[in-house]
Amino acid sequence: MFGIVHFPLFVAAVFLLNVTPGPDTAYIVGRSVAQGRGAGLMSALGISAGCCVHTLACAFGLTALIAASATAFTVIKLAGAIYLIYLGVRLILASPAKKAGVASEARQASSPVAPKPLKQLFVQGFCTNVLNPKVVLFFVSFFPQFVAANSEHKALTFLLLGAVFIVMSTVWNSFVAWIAGGVTQRLGGKPSIKKWLDRFVGSAFVGLGLKLATAQH
Repeated sequence: MFGIVHFPLFVAAVFLLNVTPGPDTAYIVGRSVAQGRGAGLMSALGISAGCCVHTLACAFGLTALIAASATAFTVIKLAGAIYLIYLGVRLILASPAKKAGVASEARQASSPVAPKPLKQLFVQGFCTNVLNPKVVLFFVSFFPQFVAANSEHKALTFLLLGAVFIVMSTVWNSFVAWIAGGVTQRLGGKPSIKKWLDRFVGSAFVGLGLKLATAQH
């Protein structure tokens, strides 16, 4: 159907990949714990938007070109690593007053009159996913296994597989954000615990950035 082969296996594999903790899951959990469910959900949507970019690139051959270029891989890798480390350091070094301001902005962002903070979280999630070269390699190595070699419309096949992947990932990531965001609600009245959570999440972001920086092609 539409050049797709072994579709049930594809769905099963995507499900297992989603429930296995990875950088995207860690990022969403971190944002949800640091700023609440709204922040986690918006970050999840940003990551899904990043997957849309990877799907389009894979469908039209750009992903394969990037994966084959050591220079392009290194540039994307370093940009993504620097971005994650920057976000982590900001959380670690933020003063209590500044953190309170962030929490206040997050609450305002949940209302229709102040959408700007939510847009910023969306963009951060988007950049985190797009600038992860491991996602590039995943798309170029995983998706072709489910595309028929004799398919006359390979681009359409990649787009359909990407759509299924994005829908399943969005549902799972939103669920993760909702559950992790509950931690923030329960600890909202305990600033000291929230401060250490912010530092823990920031350290996790820095660790993810360092891991990404040392990733091999």
